Amino acid sequence: MHAPGRALPDRTGQRAEWRRGWKLVLASAVGFSFFSVLLAGTGLFFGPLGKEFGWSRSLLSAGPGIATLVTALLSPFYGALIDRMGSRRLALPGIVLVMGAMSSFALANGSPLQWIALWVIFGVLLTTIKSTVWTTAVAGMFDEGRGLALGVTVAGTAAAQAIVPPLGNFLIEHAGWRGAFVWFGLGWGGLTLLLCALFFYDVRDRARSAAQAAGEAAPAQGALHLPGLTPRAALRSRAIWQLAASTFLVMALTVGLGIHLFPILTEAGVTRANAAWLTSLTGVAGIAGKLVTGALMDRYKPNWIGGVTVGVTAVTFIVLIWWIDSTAAVIFGLLVNGYAAGTKMQICAFLTAGYAGMRHFGAIYGVMAAIVAFASGLGPWLAGVVYDKFGGYGPFLWAGVAGCIVSGVLLVRLPAYPKWAESGGASLYPA
Repeated sequence: MHAPGRALPDRTGQRAEWRRGWKLVLASAVGFSFFSVLLAGTGLFFGPLGKEFGWSRSLLSAGPGIATLVTALLSPFYGALIDRMGSRRLALPGIVLVMGAMSSFALANGSPLQWIALWVIFGVLLTTIKSTVWTTAVAGMFDEGRGLALGVTVAGTAAAQAIVPPLGNFLIEHAGWRGAFVWFGLGWGGLTLLLCALFFYDVRDRARSAAQAAGEAAPAQGALHLPGLTPRAALRSRAIWQLAASTFLVMALTVGLGIHLFPILTEAGVTRANAAWLTSLTGVAGIAGKLVTGALMDRYKPNWIGGVTVGVTAVTFIVLIWWIDSTAAVIFGLLVNGYAAGTKMQICAFLTAGYAGMRHFGAIYGVMAAIVAFASGLGPWLAGVVYDKFGGYGPFLWAGVAGCIVSGVLLVRLPAYPKWAESGGASLYPA
């Protein structure tokens, strides 16, 4: 069983890609982790900021939502810039700007208006280092080993989710909340900037460098002859629409579940301590999910691997409906959810590259990233509306069962990959 529309995986080719591109994957993973730092650690600052300024929980939590909305609106535009300029030219100054924006939260003075403004500015600048820049670079460098490479890249977010809570708590205790913002911005950001300055080059950057070394003019965008759809053609592609619908549906449901999982467990009688431990399982399983699913997508039909992975998430919703009183069942369900949760962005990126090609991947995946952002904001709100209207999460959980199954079927039913013409790819990867 191999990928639709492609030959059996070439192990020699995979090894060659990893020898050429492992430094890029490392830099991209760290870059993705920096993107996730503040979003993963926002809750750590609720207590200190609320105590000092008397702010409500709704005001404190509005910031990440605002930043997510801003990145969703700007993602398509930024994706098109990546296609035109290359990832490196945008990522490096973006990292510097985000370092400054993250550190600027230390200047909070108690004004709600200033707090919101800081998040708006942060969201605008954060767009420069969101998933599109890292996945575009890695997807363009890898073909035979693309699944695992994307898996390692997006594992950067899971690493941030695992490291930020204990590190942030330590920094707040020893340096205060203002110092913690600065350490996250300049410390984590400084490491990211160093690695990306050394190793972060996509195919356009490499082609440009090779031309300069040969004393030739840098190739124009079209000169690379990257195969793929134009944005206009992507809008007419059934496969792209099918992938977008699947991604939107599963992201809305699973992100909604993730945000409300803690109260779901505690309202079922689970202690707060045990609920916290149980929810942490998703992060651990997520790392495994990213790596295993990536390797499987390189070896077998990626639409089937993706479809089964997102579809099986329905098991988690079923467990929370019928077997929430069983500790063993809940643990199993949350491990399944964590495994699948860690894969959705890489599945989307992998299949977008397969069905849209790399010619305008940045612009097309930028739209996908915007869809993901909107779904991630809509899902938790809908879960809250359901709870307020029905006095419980039951209807939302049943919707999760049906929605995850539909999402999986949409991926399984995707057609074969387009037969992209050979693009002379060897020239894209100069020694």
